[in-house]
Amino acid sequence: MKLQTLAAACAALASLTAAGAAFAGDAVTAKLQAPVAQKTKFIAGGAVFQCEGDTCVATATTSQTFAASTCKAIAKTAGAVVSFEGVRKTFDADKLTACNAGLDSSTQVAKR
Repeated sequence: MKLQTLAAACAALASLTAAGAAFAGDAVTAKLQAPVAQKTKFIAGGAVFQCEGDTCVATATTSQTFAASTCKAIAKTAGAVVSFEGVRKTFDADKLTACNAGLDSSTQVAKR
């Protein structure tokens, strides 16, 4: 009986872990105000973002990728962000304003 209970608990834990990993692996996309001058690749929020044109995408994400700190890192690296979204969620206007806070025109020009 104890062995069956232990096996059931292990199976439940494995299911929850797999479900969490699947959710964490959803792509995160940032649309930029202006396109990057050349393809850019960098790490933010525990994921590799690849930027081309006015879009930056991370496909192998973690639970930390869709976060305000990640959006700020993208803005600092690639320029002002006009949308930041995952499969099930999107930053609203207030969060985007906070994401781009502190950017000045010299920072944005230097990144192009």
